[in-house]
Amino acid sequence: MELDMETMAASIGVSVPVLRFLLCFVATIPVSFLWRFVPGRLPKHVYSAFSGVLLSYLSFGVSSNLLFLLPILLGYAAMVLYRPKCGIITFFLSFGYLIGCHVYYMSGDAWKEGGIDATGALMVLTLKVISCAINYNDGLLKEEDLREAQKKNRLIKLPSLIEYLGYCLCCGSHFAGPVFEMKDYLEWTEGKGIWAHSDKGPSPSPYGATLRAIVQAVICMAVYLYLVPYHPLSRFSEPIYQEWGFWRRLSFQYMSGFTARWKYYFIWSISEASIIISGLGFSGWTESSPPKPKWDRAKNVDILGVELAKSSVVLPLVWNIQVSTWLRHYVYERLITKGKKPGFFQLLATQTVSAVWHGLYPGYMLFFVQSALMIAGSRVIYRWEQAIPMSMGLVKKALVFINFAYTLMVLNYSAVGFLVLNLHESLALYGSVYYIGTIVPITLILLGYIIPAKPARSKARKEQ
Repeated sequence: MELDMETMAASIGVSVPVLRFLLCFVATIPVSFLWRFVPGRLPKHVYSAFSGVLLSYLSFGVSSNLLFLLPILLGYAAMVLYRPKCGIITFFLSFGYLIGCHVYYMSGDAWKEGGIDATGALMVLTLKVISCAINYNDGLLKEEDLREAQKKNRLIKLPSLIEYLGYCLCCGSHFAGPVFEMKDYLEWTEGKGIWAHSDKGPSPSPYGATLRAIVQAVICMAVYLYLVPYHPLSRFSEPIYQEWGFWRRLSFQYMSGFTARWKYYFIWSISEASIIISGLGFSGWTESSPPKPKWDRAKNVDILGVELAKSSVVLPLVWNIQVSTWLRHYVYERLITKGKKPGFFQLLATQTVSAVWHGLYPGYMLFFVQSALMIAGSRVIYRWEQAIPMSMGLVKKALVFINFAYTLMVLNYSAVGFLVLNLHESLALYGSVYYIGTIVPITLILLGYIIPAKPARSKARKEQ
């Protein structure tokens, strides 16, 4: 069997541990499908937890479940022992533990070299544990003091331990997400909320949407396998890269980021299929006639939305969607002082938390600081565009195109740090294109103060 695994791994150009993970990851689709046939609430929770434990064991070994056990128990203990502060306690304990694991395993180096470990799954699990504790904490607060997301997700009653374990490890959804809320998990398991029988009919069939996600995953993997031999990260350290001119280097940086994204598109498409086929991905009905089911809860990426983004501002809404939603609800919005508008501090703090969540590599830090600058610069262009009267349609269109080109350039320039991780190499590669992706956003931010623009419509302000 091991020989067969080695042969299979070699045939697709990955290591045996990565192949084992991929097989277990794809297996989350039939495992999630079988959940539909488990009778009763308690058996469903047991099945969710047990299947997650089993898939983790088969993918990473017994140590992975021991790795997951501590943050799970710490989060639950905080909710049981000290509810008034369980959210903040769980936040810092879970992130502290995750940081310690990042430092110990140095997973980024393993991922670059084709290896894999359980740290990626721990990252998803950390967000689920924290959100559950914060929502239980929110259950003590007055409803009028809560934002809409807090009202929707807060927990009045402490989940049982088996409910909590089922939520954390649900059918292997901790492998790559998407992150979802405890309240949604409970309502899905109990057939309540949007999963209850309604006048729009019984729960919709997930099979068409699942098939679409699987086909998307196959296409994404095919594109990645086609592109990666032509744009390997090793090219950055080869002498030929230094011989290229500015535009050739910049275009190679673009293609490196573009190529790498298809790997993530594949992973998220598989996880989307898994969540959809279980039924958990259902997020309600459209207002059309007849109504159609929506599967937004399972969606983690909008591929065309990323590659054709008209503004950097929309990227968090189309890339790693559920983690971006988590960051908005549990970091960004909670840093805003009541009665005041959010500013660059909230944006930078949120991006910093995201960077730490990914790992303590300098490349991650550089990427997410760059992201904050990129979004701030894009907002300036957007405000200028909104200030142009409709009679100057050509100028407005030119600014829209400039924002699109700016987003494309700065995103892929910034992604270099995310890909190579090393500080010296990241800075050297940024320097090889004269730090254009850093200088342009900073220049735009400064110009935003020098040439202020008032949006023509209040609606435009709200969207940004």
